[in-house]
Amino acid sequence: MLSVKEYTCAALGAAGGLITTLFGGWSDGIITLLIFMCLDYFSGIAVAGIFKNSKKTETGALESRAGWKGLCRKGMTLIIVLVAYRLDVQIGTNYIRDAVTICFCVNEAISIIENAGLMGLPLPEVLLKAIDILNRKTK
Repeated sequence: MLSVKEYTCAALGAAGGLITTLFGGWSDGIITLLIFMCLDYFSGIAVAGIFKNSKKTETGALESRAGWKGLCRKGMTLIIVLVAYRLDVQIGTNYIRDAVTICFCVNEAISIIENAGLMGLPLPEVLLKAIDILNRKTK
């Protein structure tokens, strides 16, 4: 008879395999994106919860609604990466997912750096200028 632990491990393994297949495998780009997403989310929680300096809430403090919105955005980001991979499959290419992943990695990196600035960490001027240029180009 199988234990609850074995059933749980099998279910998690099957879910992980399904997700990996849907995204076309665990590429370095997807791994980097997931790491950046986690770093951004937790640095955002630190900005709001510890430093009370969040731009996402009126008071600058931690708010569950802002956190939930952030998680929803990150979920949608992963859905867009999934769509990009499926487009690659459909038209027989292998670069759309990578391009989308790189764009989202850059966006997450900018957000992490902005969070560091909101924590009062001194940032190199060249980095601040690069972020400003990227922000202006996206607008």
